[in-house]
Amino acid sequence: MEDKKSALIAMSGGVDSSLAAYIMKKEGYRCMGVTMRLYRNNDVGLMDYHTCCSQSDIDDAALVAAQIGIPYEVLNYRADFREQVIEKFVRIYEAGGTPNPCIDCNRYLKFEKLFFYAWEKGLNYIVTGHYARIEKDEVTGRYLLKKAADDSKDQSYVLYSLTQRQLEHIRFPLGNMTKVHTRELADEAGLVTAHKHDSQDICFVPDGDYVRFMEDYRGKTYEAGDFLDMQGNVIGRHKGAVRYTIGQRKGLNLAMGHPVYVVGKDMEKNTVTIGEEKDLYTDVLTAGDVNWISIAELNAPMRITARTRYRQKEESGMVYPLEDGKIRIEFDRPQRAVTAGQAVVMYDGDIVVGGGTIIS
Repeated sequence: MEDKKSALIAMSGGVDSSLAAYIMKKEGYRCMGVTMRLYRNNDVGLMDYHTCCSQSDIDDAALVAAQIGIPYEVLNYRADFREQVIEKFVRIYEAGGTPNPCIDCNRYLKFEKLFFYAWEKGLNYIVTGHYARIEKDEVTGRYLLKKAADDSKDQSYVLYSLTQRQLEHIRFPLGNMTKVHTRELADEAGLVTAHKHDSQDICFVPDGDYVRFMEDYRGKTYEAGDFLDMQGNVIGRHKGAVRYTIGQRKGLNLAMGHPVYVVGKDMEKNTVTIGEEKDLYTDVLTAGDVNWISIAELNAPMRITARTRYRQKEESGMVYPLEDGKIRIEFDRPQRAVTAGQAVVMYDGDIVVGGGTIIS
């Protein structure tokens, strides 16, 4: 990449990426805006939802690019999105886990496909509207991913898969801002997206009915099966094991005389195990597909804090290296509803140590 002061702006059509583009242009960067077309609305049954990457978002991103005077393109990644995000989403649910499609979208599309495109165009940085910070550790020479200054908007959890090569060429202009400040600056700049609503979490399942989406996608209906108690006794019928997540209490339609929760699933036998809240807690997890950021690898036990869900409070514990690059985390106190398929992200203060996918 020859032009150091050049940037490819990933524009989702929202206020965050719009302001990120405006800031980079104002700082004198040669900028180009792009939006990834990941699906067409009728591909996934969308109508008037606040989602990212819909046609209305593409229109808004194009308007902002025109406003600030930068070239803009729409890149078609529908086939890649279907294969690497949607297919994996359905597959993990069918295997009994709970997937993280936003992490996969960041990993395989936003910070992989767009990097190749930027290099083709001779652009040095990828810029997004994420709330996180990147710094270089001058002692180790490693690039660090850090939490956003605004803890309520911090998105470091969904960015744990970034590599050193990627972190060297990424800019997060909003990392030191609050959301309120972002909207104020966008308003002052006259950006058309300044007061636009934030998008939903899962862009292709905006109504939250992921089972309906999966049944449409697979062209099948998930079969009913047995609810079991902790001793393996049948206590009722469920509507298909994929419909239930670990820790779920509502919608079970079981008259047990006291609160009960989903504590386990056997997808091969299509059974869902029900227990009490105490049965949801564990102080140990294993994870694989681990990406390290602040360290090159884990050679010895390390004290960390960790999150097993996006908006969860961090909990302290120790991480231990296992064979094949896997890790075991032992928490100081038991954690509720740790779920296979979700990400566990480890921190040292506000620095992301690394993260991986929960196996068990």
